[in-house]
Amino acid sequence: MKTIAIIVAGGSGTRFGGSVPKQFVILGGKPVLMCTLEALESALQSTDHELIVTLPEAEMRRWKVLCLEHDFKVAHRVVAGGSTRWESVKHALDSVGSGDGVGVIMVHDGVRPLVSRPLVGRVLQTARQRGSAIPVVSLTDSVRQLGHNGTSVAVDRSLLRAVQTPQAFNAQWLIDAYSRPYQAWFTDDASVVEAAGHVVTLVVGEPDNIKITRPSDLALAQILIRHA
Repeated sequence: MKTIAIIVAGGSGTRFGGSVPKQFVILGGKPVLMCTLEALESALQSTDHELIVTLPEAEMRRWKVLCLEHDFKVAHRVVAGGSTRWESVKHALDSVGSGDGVGVIMVHDGVRPLVSRPLVGRVLQTARQRGSAIPVVSLTDSVRQLGHNGTSVAVDRSLLRAVQTPQAFNAQWLIDAYSRPYQAWFTDDASVVEAAGHVVTLVVGEPDNIKITRPSDLALAQILIRHA
């Protein structure tokens, strides 16, 4: 059965700053999004797979030019994203159709370029066995929950996990889940699948699988790449 990886790269980069969206800033001599695609292609090379990238329609030409400039060879298909992450994933899923012949669909942030082959393998294997898999890491900072009138209360961080991508699901689970109406509290694909009545399985994530959101994240990624 085929594996499809949807790479969501629709962010405008407002938190990152500058005129270049964060998925196109340079990391290790090439745009971040290219690093992400190369990492996934390497991790999935032994499987029948397809990579689908969602981009803002206004950035499609820029991406095409960057691919020519960098002689980028990783095969992928580009789909126009939407105004929200949910809508972008929905557009990609619509381009897949009924999902016949597809076993697992994986969704990954375009700005998580340090995803490792072992992590992708764990997620994919668990999704095949259990129907879902999302990587999580323990929290290191203390956590407080906000209350009314400026109050807050300490929360036991041992009961909490930070969620990463790639998140992978049985293809029919994900396609069905995204056929349902959007809810404002959907924060990731796991929340969409869970709302459709499915159990979400956690797997061990990796601290180095960082999401590049701010300039400091890019600086850290540069260091991690140099010492890889």
